[in-house]
Amino acid sequence: MPLNYSKWDQLELSDDSDIEGHPNVDKRSLIRWKQRDIHEKREARKHRIVALQAEIACNNVLAPRLSRIRGRFVGDAPGDGGADTQTEWAEDFEGIRTLTGLPFFQALVERLQTSPSSAAPPTNAKDQPTYDGMVLSLLLQIYDGAKPLPSDEQEKTLLGGLDRHIAQLAEHTQKLEKDLAVELREQKKHITSDDIKEGFENKYVPPKPAPPPIKNTVADTSNKKTKKTTTTYEVLNPEASSSTSVSPPVESATASSVSPASADDDDENEATELPELTPALARFSRIALWNYEASFSFIQQNCEVVVPGASDALLVAAFQAESAGNAKHAKQCVHQSLLLQYCDKLGRDGVRIFFQKMISGEKRAISVFVKDVEDTYAHLATRAKAAAASTPAQKEQIQLVPENPNSTISFNVPDGPPPDDLRLEGPGTEDLDIEEVRRALTMRWQVFESFPEPLRAALREGTLENVNRVLGDMEVSQAEDIVSKLDMAGIMNFAEGGVRDETGQAKDNEE
Repeated sequence: MPLNYSKWDQLELSDDSDIEGHPNVDKRSLIRWKQRDIHEKREARKHRIVALQAEIACNNVLAPRLSRIRGRFVGDAPGDGGADTQTEWAEDFEGIRTLTGLPFFQALVERLQTSPSSAAPPTNAKDQPTYDGMVLSLLLQIYDGAKPLPSDEQEKTLLGGLDRHIAQLAEHTQKLEKDLAVELREQKKHITSDDIKEGFENKYVPPKPAPPPIKNTVADTSNKKTKKTTTTYEVLNPEASSSTSVSPPVESATASSVSPASADDDDENEATELPELTPALARFSRIALWNYEASFSFIQQNCEVVVPGASDALLVAAFQAESAGNAKHAKQCVHQSLLLQYCDKLGRDGVRIFFQKMISGEKRAISVFVKDVEDTYAHLATRAKAAAASTPAQKEQIQLVPENPNSTISFNVPDGPPPDDLRLEGPGTEDLDIEEVRRALTMRWQVFESFPEPLRAALREGTLENVNRVLGDMEVSQAEDIVSKLDMAGIMNFAEGGVRDETGQAKDNEE
């Protein structure tokens, strides 16, 4: 296939070897001058092209307006605004377009003078006249030529002036279009930097990283265990061989196994936490049963659900939902877990193959999958009921715990009611009223006697563990009332004056 090098003929170089200059002028200066001349001519051509295009666009707006004005002047113009319907020009005004002849001309001029439109050519020229301004200037110029004439000849002169200017504008526009074609053709003769266009671009876009597996996934440990074997040499004279240098034993690099003790240690170090649902898997588990289209669309948009451990996390969520009494969500989780398992078992393209069979309605595949879902859910429900029956129900308890770990809680248990001959001895008892002390001691004894016998026995022993054990067997309301009475009667003593009740709901009420 022959190569075409003709496009290189359009290159315009500033250092051609055929440059002929004056002997007294060095060639470098000539090259720079020619280069500057090329760029100046190129910029001037660009400005001429822009100016020609702007003038042609302006004439394309003025020419239809003048034709429409002429039509309304003679009374045969269309009723609409022509091609430009975004701007309502003066000649389309309701009070003007119903007129004809000289009244229409005079009303149009008055409208252009009093209420001109702000529409103008889109140029950055200073004091750029508007379209209405240019039309008004032309109409005034035509009217000045017809004004000295009698009234019966003015309309004829105005119509002739409009026809003459319309024809001149059309001829001028044609000339501008020819000049523009010449400039564009001259511009295309040479290759410039503006003609450089990006044909194609090859960029490397790295693929998205694979989503991480589900946290706390139980991995297959059979491939993790390694076996190490050594080779020993049996000699006839061990004592003699010990004095000589023997090459180190050769290790086998192809075996795999460890001792049972080390294997047990590895099993103990495995993570005991169960796999948890990610936000994407949580949304995936809420898809309705047997809605294969929705599941397939979700997987296409969220590839992080097809990762190792996702099916296990869904089964754990199903067991938890079944234990909590949410059978509908539990079955949805089982359905989505088996769905991911089937996709994984079908190989690399398992997702497409599985959903193609299900969405197309293949009866054999659907019946197998439905039976598997029902059997798995029934087995999971049975296991959840058995686990609930074997686990004792935990109730809320009141326990006494000191706020400060260094402090202890003690109990001041009364031996009996105060004696009849109560006497106060010791420093600081001079200002005490013996009757108030008697009433306080009587109240403490009565409070103690109102407690159940197991609690009184635990208080006499004076250990916090026994008291907490008795409080734990009581109802929460009863235990709270007893703790309040212990504090009020002064039977319970603590160093820093604060006791925290730790319950199943993590209450932090201070006694």
